[in-house]
Amino acid sequence: MSRPAGRRPRRLTRWWRRRSLRSRLTVIAATAIAVSVFMAFQVASELLDRELRDTAEEQLRADSRVLAATAQRAGPARVELPPYPGAGRLVRVILPDGSTRTPAGQPALPPVSEDARRVARGASADLMESDDSDEGYLIHTLRAGDGAVQVARVADDSPINQFGFGMLLIGLLCVAGGAVVGRTVARTGLAPIDRLTAAAVRVARTRDLDADIPDEGGGEIRRLIGSINDMLAALRDSRLAQRLLAEDAAHELKTPLTSLRLNVELLIRLDRRGTLDSALPAESRTRLLDDLGAQVAELSTLVAELTDLARGDVSDETTELLDLADVVGAAATRARSRVPDIELALDVTSVWVSGRPAALQRAVLNLIDNAGKWSPPDQPVQVRLRTEGGSAVLEVDDAGPGIDAADVPRVFDRFYRADSARALPGSGLGLSIVQRVVDAHGGRVTVARSARGGALLRVDLPATAAPTPVAHPAAGEDTGGR
Repeated sequence: MSRPAGRRPRRLTRWWRRRSLRSRLTVIAATAIAVSVFMAFQVASELLDRELRDTAEEQLRADSRVLAATAQRAGPARVELPPYPGAGRLVRVILPDGSTRTPAGQPALPPVSEDARRVARGASADLMESDDSDEGYLIHTLRAGDGAVQVARVADDSPINQFGFGMLLIGLLCVAGGAVVGRTVARTGLAPIDRLTAAAVRVARTRDLDADIPDEGGGEIRRLIGSINDMLAALRDSRLAQRLLAEDAAHELKTPLTSLRLNVELLIRLDRRGTLDSALPAESRTRLLDDLGAQVAELSTLVAELTDLARGDVSDETTELLDLADVVGAAATRARSRVPDIELALDVTSVWVSGRPAALQRAVLNLIDNAGKWSPPDQPVQVRLRTEGGSAVLEVDDAGPGIDAADVPRVFDRFYRADSARALPGSGLGLSIVQRVVDAHGGRVTVARSARGGALLRVDLPATAAPTPVAHPAAGEDTGGR
Protein backbone atom coordinates (compact mmCIF):
# COMPACT_ATOMS: atom_id res chain seq x y z
CA MET A 1 0.00 0.00 0.00
CA SER A 2 1.47 3.35 -1.03
CA ARG A 3 1.80 6.19 1.42
CA PRO A 4 -0.26 9.32 0.92
CA ALA A 5 1.62 11.91 -1.08
CA GLY A 6 1.01 14.65 1.46
CA ARG A 7 2.31 12.72 4.50
CA ARG A 8 6.00 13.46 3.94
CA PRO A 9 5.57 17.25 3.48
CA ARG A 10 3.45 17.37 6.63
CA ARG A 11 6.10 15.37 8.49
CA LEU A 12 8.81 17.77 7.33
CA THR A 13 6.65 20.71 8.35
CA ARG A 14 6.15 19.27 11.84
CA TRP A 15 9.87 18.56 12.11
CA TRP A 16 10.69 22.12 11.10
CA ARG A 17 8.23 23.60 13.58
CA ARG A 18 9.75 21.57 16.40
CA ARG A 19 13.20 23.09 15.78
CA SER A 20 14.37 25.95 17.93
CA LEU A 21 14.69 29.45 16.48
CA ARG A 22 18.48 29.17 16.67
CA SER A 23 18.44 25.95 14.65
CA ARG A 24 16.11 27.50 12.09
CA LEU A 25 18.33 30.57 11.68
CA THR A 26 21.40 28.36 11.37
CA VAL A 27 19.78 26.18 8.71
CA ILE A 28 18.48 29.23 6.85
CA ALA A 29 21.91 30.91 6.86
CA ALA A 30 23.70 27.75 5.70
CA THR A 31 21.09 27.10 3.01
CA ALA A 32 21.25 30.68 1.76
CA ILE A 33 25.04 30.49 1.47
CA ALA A 34 24.85 27.08 -0.24
CA VAL A 35 22.34 28.37 -2.78
CA SER A 36 24.46 31.50 -3.35
CA VAL A 37 27.61 29.41 -3.91
CA PHE A 38 25.76 27.08 -6.28
CA MET A 39 24.39 29.96 -8.32
CA ALA A 40 27.80 31.62 -8.39
CA PHE A 41 29.36 28.31 -9.54
CA GLN A 42 26.81 27.94 -12.31
CA VAL A 43 27.36 31.46 -13.60
CA ALA A 44 31.16 31.27 -13.25
CA SER A 45 31.28 27.85 -14.95
CA GLU A 46 29.25 29.14 -17.88
CA LEU A 47 31.44 32.19 -18.25
CA LEU A 48 34.63 30.14 -17.95
CA ASP A 49 33.43 27.56 -20.48
CA ARG A 50 32.49 30.32 -22.92
CA GLU A 51 35.84 32.04 -22.47
CA LEU A 52 37.81 28.79 -22.96
CA ARG A 53 35.79 27.92 -26.04
CA ASP A 54 36.32 31.37 -27.56
CA THR A 55 40.06 31.09 -26.91
CA ALA A 56 40.19 27.61 -28.48
CA GLU A 57 38.24 28.74 -31.53
CA GLU A 58 40.53 31.73 -32.07
CA GLN A 59 43.56 29.45 -31.83
CA LEU A 60 42.03 27.00 -34.34
CA ARG A 61 41.27 29.83 -36.77
CA ALA A 62 44.85 31.10 -36.52
CA ASP A 63 46.31 27.62 -37.11
CA SER A 64 43.87 27.04 -40.00
CA ARG A 65 44.96 30.26 -41.71
CA VAL A 66 48.63 29.25 -41.47
CA LEU A 67 47.94 25.75 -42.90
CA ALA A 68 45.61 27.14 -45.57
CA ALA A 69 48.28 29.60 -46.74
CA THR A 70 50.76 26.73 -47.14
CA ALA A 71 48.17 24.60 -48.97
CA GLN A 72 47.32 27.54 -51.23
CA ARG A 73 50.91 27.79 -52.43
CA ALA A 74 51.69 24.09 -52.75
CA GLY A 75 48.19 22.74 -53.45
CA PRO A 76 46.14 20.52 -51.14
CA ALA A 77 47.47 17.33 -52.69
CA ARG A 78 51.16 18.29 -52.34
CA VAL A 79 51.24 20.29 -49.11
CA GLU A 80 53.70 18.79 -46.66
CA LEU A 81 52.15 17.36 -43.47
CA PRO A 82 54.77 16.67 -40.76
CA PRO A 83 54.30 13.50 -38.66
CA TYR A 84 52.03 13.87 -35.62
CA PRO A 85 54.16 14.80 -32.61
CA GLY A 86 51.96 12.88 -30.21
CA ALA A 87 50.05 15.82 -28.72
CA GLY A 88 48.53 19.11 -29.68
CA ARG A 89 46.41 20.00 -32.64
CA LEU A 90 45.14 17.58 -35.32
CA VAL A 91 45.12 18.49 -39.02
CA ARG A 92 43.48 17.11 -42.13
CA VAL A 93 43.42 18.16 -45.80
CA ILE A 94 40.29 17.64 -47.88
CA LEU A 95 41.06 17.11 -51.56
CA PRO A 96 38.76 18.16 -54.43
CA ASP A 97 37.61 14.60 -54.99
CA GLY A 98 36.48 14.33 -51.34
CA SER A 99 39.38 12.19 -50.13
CA THR A 100 41.50 13.29 -47.17
CA ARG A 101 45.16 13.45 -46.13
CA THR A 102 46.38 13.31 -42.52
CA PRO A 103 49.85 13.29 -40.95
CA ALA A 104 51.45 9.98 -40.15
CA GLY A 105 50.72 8.62 -36.71
CA GLN A 106 47.85 11.03 -36.07
CA PRO A 107 44.68 9.64 -34.40
CA ALA A 108 41.69 9.34 -36.68
CA LEU A 109 39.33 12.28 -36.77
CA PRO A 110 35.56 11.92 -37.13
CA PRO A 111 34.31 11.51 -40.73
CA VAL A 112 34.12 14.68 -42.81
CA SER A 113 30.70 16.20 -42.38
CA GLU A 114 28.58 17.32 -45.28
CA ASP A 115 28.94 20.94 -44.23
CA ALA A 116 32.75 20.59 -44.32
CA ARG A 117 32.53 19.07 -47.85
CA ARG A 118 30.53 22.12 -48.98
CA VAL A 119 33.36 24.33 -47.70
CA ALA A 120 35.82 22.23 -49.74
CA ARG A 121 33.61 22.71 -52.82
CA GLY A 122 33.61 26.44 -52.30
CA ALA A 123 30.03 26.79 -51.01
CA SER A 124 31.26 28.70 -47.93
CA ALA A 125 34.53 30.13 -46.69
CA ASP A 126 34.91 28.38 -43.34
CA LEU A 127 33.07 26.36 -40.72
CA MET A 128 33.44 25.87 -36.92
CA GLU A 129 31.82 22.72 -35.64
CA SER A 130 31.97 20.21 -32.82
CA ASP A 131 31.16 16.55 -32.99
CA ASP A 132 29.18 14.39 -30.59
CA SER A 133 31.83 11.70 -30.12
CA ASP A 134 33.32 10.73 -26.76
CA GLU A 135 36.45 12.80 -27.45
CA GLY A 136 34.43 15.94 -28.18
CA TYR A 137 36.49 17.40 -31.04
CA LEU A 138 36.25 21.09 -31.96
CA ILE A 139 36.98 21.32 -35.73
CA HIS A 140 37.56 24.38 -37.91
CA THR A 141 37.34 23.95 -41.69
CA LEU A 142 38.83 26.62 -44.00
CA ARG A 143 38.77 26.83 -47.82
CA ALA A 144 42.26 26.42 -49.31
CA GLY A 145 42.84 26.35 -53.12
CA ASP A 146 40.52 23.81 -54.71
CA GLY A 147 40.10 21.95 -51.40
CA ALA A 148 40.04 22.74 -47.69
CA VAL A 149 42.09 22.26 -44.56
CA GLN A 150 40.83 21.25 -41.12
CA VAL A 151 42.41 21.91 -37.74
CA ALA A 152 40.91 20.12 -34.73
CA ARG A 153 41.44 20.08 -31.00
CA VAL A 154 40.06 17.81 -28.32
CA ALA A 155 37.73 19.75 -26.03
CA ASP A 156 39.53 19.98 -22.69
CA ASP A 157 37.15 19.97 -19.70
CA SER A 158 39.91 19.71 -17.10
CA PRO A 159 39.93 23.47 -16.31
CA ILE A 160 36.16 23.38 -15.72
CA ASN A 161 36.48 20.28 -13.58
CA GLN A 162 39.30 21.79 -11.56
CA PHE A 163 37.34 24.98 -11.17
CA GLY A 164 34.27 23.00 -10.08
CA PHE A 165 36.26 21.05 -7.52
CA GLY A 166 37.71 24.28 -6.14
CA MET A 167 34.27 25.84 -5.97
CA LEU A 168 32.98 22.74 -4.19
CA LEU A 169 35.64 23.06 -1.51
CA ILE A 170 35.02 26.79 -1.20
CA GLY A 171 31.28 26.15 -1.04
CA LEU A 172 31.65 23.57 1.73
CA LEU A 173 33.85 25.96 3.69
CA CYS A 174 31.36 28.79 3.13
CA VAL A 175 28.43 26.63 4.21
CA ALA A 176 30.28 25.53 7.34
CA GLY A 177 31.33 29.09 8.05
CA GLY A 178 27.80 30.31 7.35
CA ALA A 179 26.39 27.80 9.79
CA VAL A 180 28.85 28.94 12.45
CA VAL A 181 28.16 32.61 11.73
CA GLY A 182 24.41 32.00 11.65
CA ARG A 183 24.59 30.17 14.97
CA THR A 184 26.65 32.97 16.48
CA VAL A 185 24.38 35.69 15.11
CA ALA A 186 21.32 33.80 16.31
CA ARG A 187 22.82 33.36 19.77
CA THR A 188 23.80 37.02 19.96
CA GLY A 189 20.56 38.31 18.51
CA LEU A 190 18.39 36.11 20.69
CA ALA A 191 20.32 36.75 23.89
CA PRO A 192 17.86 39.50 24.97
CA ILE A 193 14.97 37.12 24.32
CA ASP A 194 16.72 34.44 26.41
CA ARG A 195 17.10 36.90 29.26
CA LEU A 196 13.49 37.98 28.77
CA THR A 197 12.37 34.35 28.89
CA ALA A 198 14.40 33.70 32.03
CA ALA A 199 12.90 36.78 33.68
CA ALA A 200 9.37 35.71 32.71
CA VAL A 201 10.01 32.20 34.08
CA ARG A 202 11.34 33.72 37.30
CA VAL A 203 8.23 35.90 37.64
CA ALA A 204 5.98 32.90 37.00
CA ARG A 205 7.87 30.77 39.53
CA THR A 206 8.22 33.34 42.31
CA ARG A 207 4.96 35.24 41.60
CA ASP A 208 6.99 38.40 42.19
CA LEU A 209 5.33 41.04 40.03
CA ASP A 210 7.44 43.86 41.47
CA ALA A 211 10.60 42.87 39.57
CA ASP A 212 10.59 44.68 36.24
CA ILE A 213 12.52 43.17 33.36
CA PRO A 214 15.63 45.27 32.50
CA ASP A 215 15.10 47.36 29.37
CA GLU A 216 17.89 46.35 27.01
CA GLY A 217 18.32 45.84 23.31
CA GLY A 218 16.65 47.98 20.70
CA GLY A 219 13.80 48.14 18.26
CA GLU A 220 11.40 45.23 18.56
CA ILE A 221 13.13 43.78 21.64
CA ARG A 222 12.79 47.06 23.54
CA ARG A 223 9.13 47.35 22.58
CA LEU A 224 8.53 43.75 23.66
CA ILE A 225 10.21 44.31 27.02
CA GLY A 226 8.24 47.53 27.49
CA SER A 227 4.98 45.74 26.72
CA ILE A 228 5.76 42.96 29.22
CA ASN A 229 6.70 45.50 31.89
CA ASP A 230 3.40 47.31 31.23
CA MET A 231 1.62 43.98 31.58
CA LEU A 232 3.40 43.31 34.90
CA ALA A 233 2.41 46.77 36.12
CA ALA A 234 -1.21 46.09 35.18
CA LEU A 235 -1.05 42.75 37.00
CA ARG A 236 0.40 44.47 40.06
CA ASP A 237 -2.42 47.00 40.03
CA SER A 238 -4.98 44.25 39.55
CA ARG A 239 -3.58 42.18 42.42
CA LEU A 240 -3.45 45.26 44.65
CA ALA A 241 -7.06 46.06 43.77
CA GLN A 242 -8.09 42.48 44.55
CA ARG A 243 -6.30 42.56 47.90
CA LEU A 244 -7.86 45.90 48.83
CA LEU A 245 -11.28 44.66 47.75
CA ALA A 246 -10.89 41.52 49.87
CA GLU A 247 -9.68 43.51 52.87
CA ASP A 248 -12.46 46.08 52.57
CA ALA A 249 -15.07 43.37 52.05
CA ALA A 250 -13.87 41.48 55.12
CA HIS A 251 -14.01 44.68 57.15
CA GLU A 252 -17.49 45.63 55.97
CA LEU A 253 -18.88 42.12 56.39
CA LYS A 254 -17.52 41.79 59.91
CA THR A 255 -19.98 44.19 61.59
CA PRO A 256 -23.28 42.86 60.21
CA LEU A 257 -22.09 39.26 60.56
CA THR A 258 -21.11 39.84 64.20
CA SER A 259 -24.44 41.45 65.02
CA LEU A 260 -26.33 38.72 63.18
CA ARG A 261 -24.37 35.98 64.94
CA LEU A 262 -24.96 37.48 68.39
CA ASN A 263 -28.71 37.80 67.82
CA VAL A 264 -28.99 34.27 66.47
CA GLU A 265 -26.92 32.88 69.36
CA LEU A 266 -29.20 34.71 71.80
CA LEU A 267 -32.28 33.14 70.23
CA ILE A 268 -30.70 29.67 70.22
CA ARG A 269 -29.59 29.96 73.86
CA LEU A 270 -33.00 31.09 75.05
CA ASP A 271 -34.73 28.43 73.00
CA ARG A 272 -32.55 25.67 74.47
CA ARG A 273 -33.31 26.87 77.98
CA GLY A 274 -37.02 26.97 77.22
CA THR A 275 -37.20 30.58 78.36
CA LEU A 276 -37.65 32.21 74.93
CA ASP A 277 -41.21 33.37 75.58
CA SER A 278 -40.55 34.54 79.14
CA ALA A 279 -37.19 36.22 78.49
CA LEU A 280 -38.30 38.00 75.32
CA PRO A 281 -41.67 39.66 75.36
CA ALA A 282 -43.55 39.84 72.09
CA GLU A 283 -42.44 43.43 71.46
CA SER A 284 -38.75 42.63 72.05
CA ARG A 285 -38.98 39.48 69.96
CA THR A 286 -40.55 41.40 67.10
CA ARG A 287 -37.85 44.05 67.34
CA LEU A 288 -35.15 41.35 67.36
CA LEU A 289 -36.61 39.61 64.34
CA ASP A 290 -36.84 42.93 62.53
CA ASP A 291 -33.18 43.52 63.33
CA LEU A 292 -32.34 40.08 61.97
CA GLY A 293 -34.28 40.76 58.78
CA ALA A 294 -32.56 44.12 58.35
CA GLN A 295 -29.15 42.58 58.90
CA VAL A 296 -29.85 39.80 56.40
CA ALA A 297 -31.06 42.38 53.89
CA GLU A 298 -27.95 44.47 54.48
CA LEU A 299 -25.74 41.42 53.95
CA SER A 300 -27.63 40.50 50.78
CA THR A 301 -27.21 44.02 49.42
CA LEU A 302 -23.54 44.09 50.34
CA VAL A 303 -22.84 40.70 48.73
CA ALA A 304 -24.71 41.72 45.58
CA GLU A 305 -22.77 44.96 45.30
CA LEU A 306 -19.48 43.19 45.99
CA THR A 307 -20.25 40.68 43.25
CA ASP A 308 -21.11 43.46 40.85
CA LEU A 309 -18.01 45.45 41.74
CA ALA A 310 -15.68 42.42 41.56
CA ARG A 311 -16.53 41.92 37.89
CA GLY A 312 -14.26 44.85 37.11
CA ASP A 313 -16.25 46.11 34.12
CA VAL A 314 -19.59 45.86 32.36
CA SER A 315 -18.28 44.79 28.98
CA ASP A 316 -20.10 41.45 29.10
CA GLU A 317 -23.44 43.20 28.49
CA THR A 318 -24.42 44.04 24.94
CA THR A 319 -24.30 47.70 23.97
CA GLU A 320 -27.42 49.01 22.28
CA LEU A 321 -29.07 52.27 21.29
CA LEU A 322 -31.54 53.19 24.02
CA ASP A 323 -33.61 56.06 25.36
CA LEU A 324 -32.13 57.09 28.69
CA ALA A 325 -35.57 58.34 29.78
CA ASP A 326 -36.82 54.74 29.75
CA VAL A 327 -33.85 53.67 31.87
CA VAL A 328 -34.53 56.43 34.41
CA GLY A 329 -38.22 55.49 34.54
CA ALA A 330 -37.42 51.81 35.15
CA ALA A 331 -34.92 52.71 37.89
CA ALA A 332 -37.50 54.97 39.56
CA THR A 333 -40.05 52.14 39.52
CA ARG A 334 -37.57 49.78 41.17
CA ALA A 335 -36.67 52.41 43.77
CA ARG A 336 -40.34 52.89 44.71
CA SER A 337 -40.82 49.13 45.05
CA ARG A 338 -37.79 48.79 47.30
CA VAL A 339 -38.55 51.88 49.44
CA PRO A 340 -42.29 52.59 49.30
CA ASP A 341 -41.90 55.78 51.37
CA ILE A 342 -39.52 57.44 48.93
CA GLU A 343 -40.93 60.40 47.01
CA LEU A 344 -39.58 61.07 43.52
CA ALA A 345 -40.06 64.06 41.24
CA LEU A 346 -39.15 63.16 37.65
CA ASP A 347 -38.43 65.76 34.99
CA VAL A 348 -37.03 63.78 32.09
CA THR A 349 -36.91 64.26 28.34
CA SER A 350 -36.07 61.72 25.68
CA VAL A 351 -32.30 61.45 25.23
CA TRP A 352 -30.74 58.64 23.21
CA VAL A 353 -27.42 57.11 24.20
CA SER A 354 -25.39 54.06 23.24
CA GLY A 355 -25.01 51.94 26.33
CA ARG A 356 -25.78 48.84 28.36
CA PRO A 357 -29.28 49.10 29.79
CA ALA A 358 -28.89 46.92 32.90
CA ALA A 359 -25.67 48.65 33.99
CA LEU A 360 -27.11 52.13 33.41
CA GLN A 361 -30.29 51.24 35.30
CA ARG A 362 -28.19 49.98 38.23
CA ALA A 363 -26.25 53.26 38.27
CA VAL A 364 -29.41 55.39 38.22
CA LEU A 365 -30.96 53.22 40.94
CA ASN A 366 -27.88 53.67 43.14
CA LEU A 367 -28.07 57.45 42.68
CA ILE A 368 -31.75 57.49 43.67
CA ASP A 369 -31.12 55.18 46.66
CA ASN A 370 -28.28 57.38 47.84
CA ALA A 371 -30.41 60.52 47.58
CA GLY A 372 -33.36 58.79 49.26
CA LYS A 373 -31.29 58.04 52.36
CA TRP A 374 -30.60 61.76 52.88
CA SER A 375 -33.73 63.47 51.68
CA PRO A 376 -36.27 64.43 54.41
CA PRO A 377 -39.65 62.67 54.27
CA ASP A 378 -41.47 65.81 53.13
CA GLN A 379 -38.93 66.64 50.41
CA PRO A 380 -38.88 64.63 47.15
CA VAL A 381 -35.77 63.40 45.40
CA GLN A 382 -35.59 65.35 42.15
CA VAL A 383 -34.44 63.47 39.04
CA ARG A 384 -33.84 65.55 35.91
CA LEU A 385 -32.76 64.38 32.48
CA ARG A 386 -32.03 66.71 29.56
CA THR A 387 -29.78 67.27 26.59
CA GLU A 388 -26.96 69.76 26.97
CA GLY A 389 -24.73 70.25 23.96
CA GLY A 390 -23.76 66.79 22.77
CA SER A 391 -24.30 65.17 26.15
CA ALA A 392 -27.11 63.53 28.05
CA VAL A 393 -27.21 65.18 31.49
CA LEU A 394 -28.77 63.33 34.43
CA GLU A 395 -29.08 65.16 37.76
CA VAL A 396 -30.23 63.66 41.06
CA ASP A 397 -30.48 65.99 44.04
CA ASP A 398 -31.91 65.82 47.53
CA ALA A 399 -32.77 68.29 50.27
CA GLY A 400 -30.53 66.67 52.86
CA PRO A 401 -27.54 68.13 54.68
CA GLY A 402 -25.27 67.83 51.64
CA ILE A 403 -21.74 66.46 51.44
CA ASP A 404 -18.95 68.01 53.44
CA ALA A 405 -16.12 69.51 51.43
CA ALA A 406 -13.67 67.11 53.12
CA ASP A 407 -15.70 64.11 51.93
CA VAL A 408 -16.10 65.20 48.29
CA PRO A 409 -12.72 63.82 47.03
CA ARG A 410 -13.52 60.36 48.45
CA VAL A 411 -17.25 60.15 47.84
CA PHE A 412 -16.76 57.68 44.95
CA ASP A 413 -14.20 55.47 46.75
CA ARG A 414 -15.23 51.91 47.55
CA PHE A 415 -16.59 51.36 51.05
CA TYR A 416 -16.08 55.01 51.93
CA ARG A 417 -18.79 56.36 54.17
CA ALA A 418 -18.80 59.79 55.74
CA ASP A 419 -18.98 60.01 59.51
CA SER A 420 -22.51 61.37 59.28
CA ALA A 421 -23.57 58.27 57.27
CA ARG A 422 -22.33 55.60 59.66
CA ALA A 423 -25.77 55.19 61.24
CA LEU A 424 -27.54 54.88 57.88
CA PRO A 425 -27.95 51.62 55.96
CA GLY A 426 -25.62 51.01 53.06
CA SER A 427 -22.32 49.49 52.11
CA GLY A 428 -20.41 52.43 50.69
CA LEU A 429 -20.29 50.76 47.29
CA GLY A 430 -23.22 52.39 45.51
CA LEU A 431 -21.47 55.54 44.23
CA SER A 432 -18.33 53.54 43.40
CA ILE A 433 -20.44 51.36 41.12
CA VAL A 434 -21.99 54.49 39.59
CA GLN A 435 -18.57 55.88 38.73
CA ARG A 436 -17.44 52.57 37.23
CA VAL A 437 -20.52 52.31 35.00
CA VAL A 438 -20.26 55.94 33.88
CA ASP A 439 -16.54 55.61 33.12
CA ALA A 440 -17.22 52.45 31.10
CA HIS A 441 -19.69 54.48 28.96
CA GLY A 442 -17.20 57.27 28.33
CA GLY A 443 -18.99 59.69 30.66
CA ARG A 444 -18.27 61.67 33.80
CA VAL A 445 -19.93 61.87 37.21
CA THR A 446 -19.50 64.83 39.56
CA VAL A 447 -20.86 65.93 42.92
CA ALA A 448 -21.89 69.44 43.99
CA ARG A 449 -24.32 71.20 46.33
CA SER A 450 -27.89 71.53 45.09
CA ALA A 451 -30.00 74.67 45.26
CA ARG A 452 -31.97 73.06 48.09
CA GLY A 453 -28.83 72.64 50.18
CA GLY A 454 -28.44 68.93 49.65
CA ALA A 455 -26.17 66.91 47.38
CA LEU A 456 -26.37 67.21 43.60
CA LEU A 457 -24.95 64.27 41.64
CA ARG A 458 -24.57 64.90 37.93
CA VAL A 459 -23.86 62.35 35.21
CA ASP A 460 -22.76 63.38 31.70
CA LEU A 461 -22.96 60.73 28.97
CA PRO A 462 -22.26 61.05 25.22
CA ALA A 463 -25.61 61.47 23.45
CA THR A 464 -26.43 59.99 20.07
CA ALA A 465 -29.00 60.74 17.40
CA ALA A 466 -32.41 59.15 17.79
CA PRO A 467 -32.97 56.14 15.54
CA THR A 468 -34.87 56.73 12.33
CA PRO A 469 -38.38 55.37 12.69
CA VAL A 470 -39.24 52.50 10.38
CA ALA A 471 -42.12 53.34 8.06
CA HIS A 472 -44.88 50.70 8.18
CA PRO A 473 -47.48 50.33 5.40
CA ALA A 474 -50.94 51.65 6.21
CA ALA A 475 -53.69 49.20 6.99
CA GLY A 476 -55.08 47.70 3.84
CA GLU A 477 -52.23 48.95 1.67
CA ASP A 478 -51.19 46.46 -0.98
CA THR A 479 -47.46 45.78 -0.67
CA GLY A 480 -47.36 42.98 -3.16
CA GLY A 481 -45.77 43.33 -6.57
CA ARG A 482 -47.92 43.63 -9.61
